[in-house]
Amino acid sequence: MCSITALLGLSSAGDADRQLALQISQAQRHRGPDWSGVYQHDHAILAHERLAIVDVTSGAQPLIDPDTGVALAVNGEIYNHKALRDECADYPFVTGSDCEVILALYRTHGKDLVHKLHGMFGFVLYDPRDGSWLIGRDPIGIIPLYFGHDAAGRLLVASEMKALAAVSDDLQAFPPGSVWASSEAAPARYFDADWMHPDQTQPTPHS
Repeated sequence: MCSITALLGLSSAGDADRQLALQISQAQRHRGPDWSGVYQHDHAILAHERLAIVDVTSGAQPLIDPDTGVALAVNGEIYNHKALRDECADYPFVTGSDCEVILALYRTHGKDLVHKLHGMFGFVLYDPRDGSWLIGRDPIGIIPLYFGHDAAGRLLVASEMKALAAVSDDLQAFPPGSVWASSEAAPARYFDADWMHPDQTQPTPHS
């Protein structure tokens, strides 16, 4: 159990924005007592409270792509990370974290990376090269994730609703099995299965 915090769509991140991000993150610190990390760029701030499970010694977040500077904050566990590491053998992994594969997959798959992940997760990825971002949540919503906007219209993301309650009036749960790219107006579902539609007419079995 960890927590993530993100402030996105900032015009020029300053001390007040950083303090807001830290305030939101601190409200979730009980979820990750082992490490507190923050990433700040002109247009985004990511923060992370970590409960160390995989790669206890070097998996601190936010994780950064060493070549592109893309930043990532994740809460969850990627079950197939070893297979994905093999698939992304050209990526210069710098930690043993199961979550670092998301950065590797982003290089070649963009938002479609979510189709490669098996596990439980909620993540925010920020690309400083063009100011774009990506938010994703696991198929059935095991990992909690919420979002809303502040009075200035900036997008806020956190693992717990209560952490955003004081600064956002339009809070909502990020929909499970969905991904949201900054180029799109709203989250889009990437995962769909028959069992998710119990109201669909089932074929009559033959006697």
